[in-house]
Amino acid sequence: MEHRTLGRTGLKVSALGFGCGDVGGLIVRGAPAERERAVARALELGINYFDTASSYGKGVSEQHLGQTLKALRADVHVGTKVRLGPEDMGDIAGAITRSLDASLGRLGMERVDLLQLHNLIRPVRDGSAVTPAEVVDQVVPAIHRLRQQGKVRFVGMTANGDTAALHRTIDSGAVDTAQVFLNLLDPSAWLEVPRGFPGQDFERLLSRTRAQQMGVIVVRVLAGGALSGTPARHPLAMPVVAPIATGPDYGVDVDRARQLQTLVDEGHAGSLVEAALRFPLGSDAVSTVLLGYSTIDQLEYAAASVAKGPLPKAALDRLTTIWKEFAAK
Repeated sequence: MEHRTLGRTGLKVSALGFGCGDVGGLIVRGAPAERERAVARALELGINYFDTASSYGKGVSEQHLGQTLKALRADVHVGTKVRLGPEDMGDIAGAITRSLDASLGRLGMERVDLLQLHNLIRPVRDGSAVTPAEVVDQVVPAIHRLRQQGKVRFVGMTANGDTAALHRTIDSGAVDTAQVFLNLLDPSAWLEVPRGFPGQDFERLLSRTRAQQMGVIVVRVLAGGALSGTPARHPLAMPVVAPIATGPDYGVDVDRARQLQTLVDEGHAGSLVEAALRFPLGSDAVSTVLLGYSTIDQLEYAAASVAKGPLPKAALDRLTTIWKEFAAK
């Protein structure tokens, strides 16, 4: 397993991460023995970054992950998240402290490597969305105080929301890492997309994270499962997945994913899933690609795919043509 530096944190993380959320569902809804076998196999494969959140399974993900890592006596990097609600906006620092303390209790840990803000970031506050100024002036100082207390090592954000607001937050240099939405259905965080391209245009956000030496954790690499090219879901997986930054609904994402089958037919990758996993590895700004699992077989296949390295240039050239077709429709 290749390991990459998580930006200016200096942490060495596996190119493939282990997502512990609801979309894959294994850590949230899997049986204890299944969870332990999967995490043990991940460790054997060289995976050392595990990503959870207080909201995943309403805390169950953190609890299960903590129990599993303790049983395996695993020495890994763990990131979790805090999501502020509208009721928290009057006391952001207090809400972050309370959330992290609860997360540490569920995880059974004294410290996490990464605490990430999981709110939308927009130009003006809107419900639970926060502004760049609030991130820089309130969220980051609150996490730094927790860092001084030895409860967290680094501060991260989910790069979800208004593109210009995300850019301003990143350009501030206040945040160490970003979870970035990047996949074959929306490559705009890395590459320029043609006018009229469907989905959110992140306007080459990775060029900004690189300038700030931020670590980048790619999320939704399979677009919630749509890039399997089939609407079928595993029983442990989230039954319905709302797209983020791609199409208007999951069915549209699946239909567009099927148009990418050309990559497989022309021999650029062994499957659509493999192509999707290898795609973001081509950017040197990417530290790790996060994927949620429903089975150990999915984990094995993902690791084997990532081991093949980035997609070849010929595949990227073919993708450019396909993306132009997306924009023209």
